[in-house]
Amino acid sequence: MNSGDSILIDSIIFNHTLCDGWTNSTEGAIYHLGNTILFLGYMGGSGAYGALYIFSFLAPAFLCLALWGWLTVCGLDVFLWNLLLMLQCLAQVCHLIFRLMQDGLTNEELSALYTAVYLPLDVPVQVFKEITAASENKVLSLAAEETYAVEGKTPIDQLSFLLSGRIRVSLEGQFLHYIFPHQFLDSPEWESLRPTEEGNFQVTLTAETDCRYISWRRRRLYLLLSKDRYIARLFSVMLGSDIADKLYSLNDKLFAKSGVRLDIRLPSLYHVLAPSPQGSEGGSASSPPRGSQGDATVVPIDPAPSNQGLEARNVHPDQGKTPVPKAPHQLSPSDTEMPSEDDNPARLRFQRGGAPLAPTDTPKL
Repeated sequence: MNSGDSILIDSIIFNHTLCDGWTNSTEGAIYHLGNTILFLGYMGGSGAYGALYIFSFLAPAFLCLALWGWLTVCGLDVFLWNLLLMLQCLAQVCHLIFRLMQDGLTNEELSALYTAVYLPLDVPVQVFKEITAASENKVLSLAAEETYAVEGKTPIDQLSFLLSGRIRVSLEGQFLHYIFPHQFLDSPEWESLRPTEEGNFQVTLTAETDCRYISWRRRRLYLLLSKDRYIARLFSVMLGSDIADKLYSLNDKLFAKSGVRLDIRLPSLYHVLAPSPQGSEGGSASSPPRGSQGDATVVPIDPAPSNQGLEARNVHPDQGKTPVPKAPHQLSPSDTEMPSEDDNPARLRFQRGGAPLAPTDTPKL
């Protein structure tokens, strides 16, 4: 540092002109308004929205200070500096708004869908925009008692996701289950067909209340899934979970006529719904029921099974045949009266190519 710089610093720090006296007059209202807005602006938070808040307040604050410098102080430098700061804040506001429009979701219903369903799965916003773009970013409506699909008539040419409302699923007038918000309307039908196959709905879907949903055309969605592997895996997980939820919702409806509850959470729904094959008279007496090897027969628990072995040893042969006694805790096929395929039409919706779709099946896209 040379001597000239040292003298300049000393003159600024020590040799500056002292104030002769404080004035009792205050600045005008524009000056105080600008500083008040400036004070409020610096109370903003972090992130894009916090920055938008700060710069939105700083711009009018510097405008007030620029007017104060032009009208009251009559200083060109004061006016120009505040004007420059105001223009910079306005540029920042425009940049932040543009970025939020690029990254954010303008539709409130789609934004709520992302927050409720896709955000917990850590799906990026850009990926969600690609998904909604395949549905043309349209939210469709169903009025109360309006039909979405009719059994045997409506073709399976789209996949829909319910945003609000409730839809009733029925077959030949018999109620099956409800579809609630954030569930697919036709995930079993979507999974039942291959990309090159065609088919019709086996059930009727009717809106019980005013409903809002988004829908993807089958061909366009398959094209998106074939291009983006991440989205294909995402839909695979969501469809598999949705089908499982629909199968579990039918659990309370599967009862034998004797009151025995059939648990649908078994390897295959078909083994629960299909009747057990009856063998010969002698064979049926010696072979255990179908569910004895861990299949579908539900056996109620007897609180006192200690006498079972004694009763079995006290059985005497009759006419050369040894009938096997029926233990108190076991039910024969006639007692349980397993529901047949006709008694349980819900099975038709959860089949794929003639084979049953178990709750553990994951759609392969």
